[in-house]
Amino acid sequence: MHDLNLLSEQTIARRLVNGSPNPDTLPAPPLSEAFRDAAVLLPLLWYDRQWHLLYIRRAQRDSDRHSGQVAFPGGKYEAEDHDLRSTALREAHEEVGIHPSDVRVLGQLDDHHSVSHFRITPVIGRIPWPYPLTLQSSEVERTFTLPLNWLADPNHHELRPWSVAGQREKIQIAYFNEYDGELLWGATARMTLSLLARLQA
Repeated sequence: MHDLNLLSEQTIARRLVNGSPNPDTLPAPPLSEAFRDAAVLLPLLWYDRQWHLLYIRRAQRDSDRHSGQVAFPGGKYEAEDHDLRSTALREAHEEVGIHPSDVRVLGQLDDHHSVSHFRITPVIGRIPWPYPLTLQSSEVERTFTLPLNWLADPNHHELRPWSVAGQREKIQIAYFNEYDGELLWGATARMTLSLLARLQA
């Protein structure tokens, strides 16, 4: 396994541009379905001599089918957004208080298609740490970080078959082992694996 803590910020940026995605992390979307555009920020930070990713746990809300789940800060593309990178930065500011000027964007990954019919653009950005986060309590219950090397350990994640309503064939859903009481799975887990594939190329 690669020691990702040996990567410099510049090397990470180069691999995001030049690396090829791991096809196992990018299931093909059904051609007959329409997807809405969205973007998330994958906040990368250096803490305790290790690279970490910052995650959120969504607040419990009856109207949100993803409530209580682990995610990256992000949301739907809005008409006032200049592009999907702007969407990711705006949503991260609204949800956890990371100001766009404090994010050094390093690159982005190929789009991910969720079972909730979103085409999600993952944007990777370096943030300073520690950082005075301000959580939007209606959207975010807590934040936490996971070390990249822990995430990259193949003993800590797997793909499991999962049935989707209206589809005959099962799809493969990514799951990570529980960490700090949190369960990382689904689209957020696949985006994490896609990032790791680029960084380990």
